[in-house]
Amino acid sequence: MTKSLRIAVVGFGLVGRQHVTALQSATGVKLAAVVEPNRAAHDGASALGVPVLTDLEALAEVPVDGVILATPTPMHVTMALTCIANGWPTLIEKPIAVTSDEAKQIVAASQKAGVPVLVGHHRRYNSIVTTAKAALEDGAVGAIRAVQCTCWLYKPDDYFDAAPWRKKPGAGPISVNLVHDVDLLRHFCGEVASVHAVTAPAVRGYDNEDLAAAVLTFASGAVGTLSVSDSVAAPWSWELTSGENPAYPKTTQSCYQIGGTQGGLSIPDLRIWRHEGDGGWWSPMEATTLPHTPVVSLVAQVEHFAEVIRGKAAPRVSAIEGTRSLAVVEAVDRSARTGKTIQLAPAD
Repeated sequence: MTKSLRIAVVGFGLVGRQHVTALQSATGVKLAAVVEPNRAAHDGASALGVPVLTDLEALAEVPVDGVILATPTPMHVTMALTCIANGWPTLIEKPIAVTSDEAKQIVAASQKAGVPVLVGHHRRYNSIVTTAKAALEDGAVGAIRAVQCTCWLYKPDDYFDAAPWRKKPGAGPISVNLVHDVDLLRHFCGEVASVHAVTAPAVRGYDNEDLAAAVLTFASGAVGTLSVSDSVAAPWSWELTSGENPAYPKTTQSCYQIGGTQGGLSIPDLRIWRHEGDGGWWSPMEATTLPHTPVVSLVAQVEHFAEVIRGKAAPRVSAIEGTRSLAVVEAVDRSARTGKTIQLAPAD
């Protein structure tokens, strides 16, 4: 019988607790320790029956096989470098760092030490996404020509009042929400070559944007359009359409449409639309729905992490992947601020 791997969770906030729950449900892994500098959170962590530590350095005294970093983004680089130096395979919550330049430090250290680093873009583990990806690779819509992404959410006033930093520059929907969708667009359509974006000031009078739109050109020649807002009450977002997180009320809508030379795919309902026969717009369209078996994304992610630690799999979302998705989000912000089209460096 394979021995369960010992995984430590650093950060016992909302996201850290979700990772703990995933560890308790997953096979082949177990919680080894919790690291949380805020002693007020220790009471809840102590009930887990594992060591509860106040700093990452103390984790060296506890036998661990891997670490999940669920700390605030500004802490990711320093903590990731500590984990790598200790030889601990690491899963870092997204975004991987505050900037892509900072993230490159993690990439370089991981490669030099031979210690795997994964980034927690957990949507890639959702069976909706894996099913859609497989269908696209099998040519279900032909050559991808266009993609549309909508992320419209209405965050209530108390969301901002509970954490005033959410009203400041750098905490608008571009940095908070868009990285998830950008990562999936890259996953489905390949690398982004250029970005042109615009933003609108927050209608609540905050210091950041609450609406952004962008046109992405992909290296393949496909073109993507995306719109993100945290002040639009609408049913079209991954949160409200996928059913991934039961905290959000589920709608029956879709938030991504991918158009190809032979058909179109909507996600997350996994409907493929094609014209009958070899006809074009004069021919009726028929739709089929791709079957899939739902999985808990965070559980699937940590089980994959275990396979990476055992050397049986390569990281599905590596530090390099996380860095590339972050670079696209940075380009959206930079384009909106400057009014210029931003060219991204080709993938190595």
